[in-house]
Amino acid sequence: MNRLANETSPYLKQHAANPVDWYPWGAEAFERARAEDKPILLSVGYSACHWCHVMAHESFEHEPTAKIMNDLFVNIKVDREERPDVDDIYMQAVQMMTRHGGWPMTVFLTPDGKPFYGGTYFPREARYGMPSFQEVMEAVIDAYRNRRPQLEKMADELAGSLNREKLAIGGAASDLSPELLTAAFQKIAQSYDKMQGGFSDAPKFPQPMNLEFLLRHYARTGEQAALDMAAFTLEKMARGGMYDQLGGGFHRYSVDAIWLVPHFEKMLYDNAQLSRVYLHAYQITGNAFFRTIAEEIYDYLLREMTSPEGGFYSATDADSEGEEGKFFVWSKAELEERLGGDAKIAIEYWGVTTRGNFEGHNILYVPNDDAVVAERLGMSVPDLRAKLAAIKDTLYAARTQRVSPGLDDKILTAWNGLALASLSEAARVLDRADYREAALRNATFLRENLLADGDRLWRTYNDGQAKITGYLEDYANLIDGLLELYQTTFDESWFDLARRLADTVLAHFRADDGGFFDTSDEGETLIARPRALQDNATPAGSSMFARDLLRLVAYTGNGDYDDAARKALSLLTAALREFPQAFGEALSAVEMLAAGVVEVALVGEPAAAKDLIDAVQKPYRPNVITALARADVEGEAAIPLLSYRVQRGGQPTAYVCRNFACKLPVTSVEALKEQI
Repeated sequence: MNRLANETSPYLKQHAANPVDWYPWGAEAFERARAEDKPILLSVGYSACHWCHVMAHESFEHEPTAKIMNDLFVNIKVDREERPDVDDIYMQAVQMMTRHGGWPMTVFLTPDGKPFYGGTYFPREARYGMPSFQEVMEAVIDAYRNRRPQLEKMADELAGSLNREKLAIGGAASDLSPELLTAAFQKIAQSYDKMQGGFSDAPKFPQPMNLEFLLRHYARTGEQAALDMAAFTLEKMARGGMYDQLGGGFHRYSVDAIWLVPHFEKMLYDNAQLSRVYLHAYQITGNAFFRTIAEEIYDYLLREMTSPEGGFYSATDADSEGEEGKFFVWSKAELEERLGGDAKIAIEYWGVTTRGNFEGHNILYVPNDDAVVAERLGMSVPDLRAKLAAIKDTLYAARTQRVSPGLDDKILTAWNGLALASLSEAARVLDRADYREAALRNATFLRENLLADGDRLWRTYNDGQAKITGYLEDYANLIDGLLELYQTTFDESWFDLARRLADTVLAHFRADDGGFFDTSDEGETLIARPRALQDNATPAGSSMFARDLLRLVAYTGNGDYDDAARKALSLLTAALREFPQAFGEALSAVEMLAAGVVEVALVGEPAAAKDLIDAVQKPYRPNVITALARADVEGEAAIPLLSYRVQRGGQPTAYVCRNFACKLPVTSVEALKEQI
C-alpha cells in the first residue's frame, strides 16, 4: 500500500494499492521533487468519474507504466472534490495549453508547482489519435532534462497568467438593473430546446441554477415564457432515463439530447439543487408531479445517502461490476420474470423493448403521459398509478440484490449546505416532520464536526476526521442552508451561526476589487489564489454569498453586507449580459436586488402563529425573509428585524417591511397576504 492508504478520501484510497508511489498533495512531495530535481506528475480526478477509473485500470495498476512514473516523476494524486482550489488552478492551465479540459486531469509541474504541460485522459496504448501515456511521459522528461530554460520560462509565464488578484472587469452597481435581467433572460431563451427542454444539444446537463433564475424571473415579472421553459424542462428531465425511475434521484447528465442515456453516477450536489427546483415549481404551479419528484429525491437522499451521524455522502459511481450503468438497467425478460402478469404494465409505461435502448438493455424512462398509458392498458389513471407503486417496490427490492455502485462516503460541507437548504425549505412547504428532523440532524452534525473555533469551517469529513481549510463555497452554501433552517425552526442559534460565518468570509476571503477569492487568507498558499466567478455543477461561491448577504441585510440592516453584495455582483455585469447561462446563481441574486427583499417579522408562539407563517412560506416567495419572536420584544433583539416587535391584542402579529420601514402590524391571514 502507498501513502494514500492514510487518506480519508475514498477516491484516494481507491489508488492506495497501485504500484505507483503516490503522494497526497502536500509539502512532502514537493520537498522530494526539489531534492531529487524531478518534475511532478499531478493526477486529479474524483470517485464517480468513469474515465478516471479507466485510466487507473489501464495505467496506474500496470506495473511497467507505474515503474516509469516512479523512476521519472514524483507522483501526486488529488481528489478534486476535496481540493477544488488545486483543481481550479491546474484545470485553467490545461485549458490554456490544450483549449479543453476534463477529468482525469494529468498535469506536469516543476518542483515549485508551476505547470508546463498537461492534458486529460491518456490511453496506455496510442489510439484515437492520442499518444500513449508512456510516450507523453518520455516526451515530458526529455523536455525537462534537455530544454529546461525554455520549459521554465513557459511555466513562469503560464503561472503568471493564472493570477487573479484584480480582475479589471465589470461595471457600476447601477448596471445591476431589470433591463440587464431582461437581456439575460432573452439570451437564455435563444438556446432553449422547444422539443426536449433544456438549453443545449447533446450532452445535456440539468443546470439547476438557470432553472431557478427562470422561476425567479417569472415571479418578479410574470413572464410566462420563463415559467413554461423551466416547467417543460423539469418535466422532460424527470420522465427521462437521467432520472432513476425506481429509486428517485438524478444521474449526473444525459449524453444525448433527449434526457435518455445518462452517465450513471449520482451526485449529492445535483440532487440537492434539483429537489429544490422541483419544490419551487410545485409551489408556483400546484402540479403534483413536481411535488412527487421532489419528495422522491428527498426520500432517496435520506434512504441511501445519509450517514448514521446525519451528514450526507458525496456520490455513487456510474460503474458496478466493471460495467457502466449495470445496476440500473433491465431486460424485458427480467421484468417478465420478476413481475409476472404485471410486466405488461411496466413494459408499456417505461418503454421497454426486447432490443433495449442501451447496449442491449433498457434504461427505464416515461415516454408517454399516464393517461395515454392507462388508455392503452384499459385502466383508469388511479389504478395505473397504484399498480406502478407496487411494481416499483418489487423492482427496487430486486435491484437491492445486485452489486451496488461504489459509494463516495466523504461528507463535504459545501454540498451538505445545498442539501440542508433544500430539506429545510421542503420541511415547511410540505409539512414533512421527517425532513425537518433530517435537516436538524444534518446541521447539528456539521456544527459539531466541521466547525472550528466557532466561526471557521473544515472542507471535508470522513472516518471521524475533519480536515482542509474551508473554501468560499463551503461558507456560502452552509450560510444558505442555515438561513433556511432558521426560517423553518426559528431557532436563533442557526441565524447566529450564519452571521458569524458571513463575517468570517468578509474578513478572510475578500479581494481588493470588491470580489471574493475561493480560498481564505488563512489557507495554503498556492501558485495562484483561485477565483471561480461562473457557476459549474454547483453555484459559484461568490454569487451564492452575494445572495446570502442580501438576506442578511434584510435581517440586520447592516449596510456593509449590502455594499459587499453589490460590489461582488457588479464585477459580473458584462458577463451576465453576454454569457448568462454561466451565471444563473448571480442572476438570481440580481433578481433579488431588482425585486427588493420583503421582511416579515412575526411575534407569537410558532404553533399559534402557524396560519400566519404558512401564509408567508407556503407560496413561492423567493424574495421574502421571515423572522419570529416567541414573545413581545420591548427593546433591541439579537436579530434586529425583531427589535420592538410586540403582539396586538394578545394575538400573533405580523409586520411586513422593506428596508426596515414597516406597514401597520396585522393579525389576520388575509391582511398579511394583501400586504406582501
